[in-house]
Amino acid sequence: MLPMAKEYDVIVIGAGPGGMTAALYASRSNLSVLMLDRGIYGGQMNNTAAIENYPGFKSIMGPELGQQMYDGATQFGAEYAYANVTGIRLDGTKRIVDTDEGTYTAKAVIVATGADHRKLGIPGEEEYGGRGVSYCAVCDGAFFKNREVVVVGGGDSAIEEGIYLANLASKVTIVHRRDQLRAQKILQDRAFANDKIEFVWNAQTEEIVGDDMKVTGVVYKDKISGETHTLPASGVFIYVGITPLTESFHDVGILDDGGWIPTDETMATKVPGIFAIGDVRAKKLRQITTAVGEGGQAGQSVFDYIQSLPVQKPVEA
Repeated sequence: MLPMAKEYDVIVIGAGPGGMTAALYASRSNLSVLMLDRGIYGGQMNNTAAIENYPGFKSIMGPELGQQMYDGATQFGAEYAYANVTGIRLDGTKRIVDTDEGTYTAKAVIVATGADHRKLGIPGEEEYGGRGVSYCAVCDGAFFKNREVVVVGGGDSAIEEGIYLANLASKVTIVHRRDQLRAQKILQDRAFANDKIEFVWNAQTEEIVGDDMKVTGVVYKDKISGETHTLPASGVFIYVGITPLTESFHDVGILDDGGWIPTDETMATKVPGIFAIGDVRAKKLRQITTAVGEGGQAGQSVFDYIQSLPVQKPVEA
């Protein structure tokens, strides 16, 4: 249940690494802060078995890092509550946040709702999440050194990540449902020239299989012959698209045509008093480290923004 209704200096929508860092910076600047999230704090880190590319830790469990970030985010008074945000409205210098638990107001809002990787929706995908199924080669590729992996997809992300994985894995097989790639020509050329990358064309991925502990292979159907085959693999990297979690913000005027949120270098959107950070931003690299950096910038930016607002004179009796 949400705290008693009151006006905050800052409302942070989303409590992943970016949102929690923004809350830390803003509350440390003596601003009143409310973090809202429709799930448990930590975001996608909670689904990550081990994180090996966050500075300061050789390896740390995702939920553990999330808990440490939360403890830091709330140490200066930032509040946290579960709620599903349904929209943002503008009222002069106030920013009104509507949720399924009530309506809250703030002087500034930081959107940190993240993005979701599109799923294949096949057997084994959910079961082996974190045990061989991944949506981020930069995050998890190091776990598959000298092993065979499969990449599903044919766009820029799939080919870029396939090339990246070829530096680590013994073999990368890219499974694509069409007979040609959608990726940029320069990426295609690099992939075709890489001896460690092979392609399976006109293939519909049917199932991810494994034992009690981990992935062991990928089942696909040849769309031309109708035959079913199994590719041995220790890891499966799925790149069939990514969707920003911005369905609640279409009416406030901060989205681009793809549903992402463009910002300037201060994390400000084109609507004053609304900032955006993390995976929801229109950008290239989506990592914990980039979200944390953007969160720190946004925490300072909201302080500067609030300082610039005209001082409200008390109403005379």
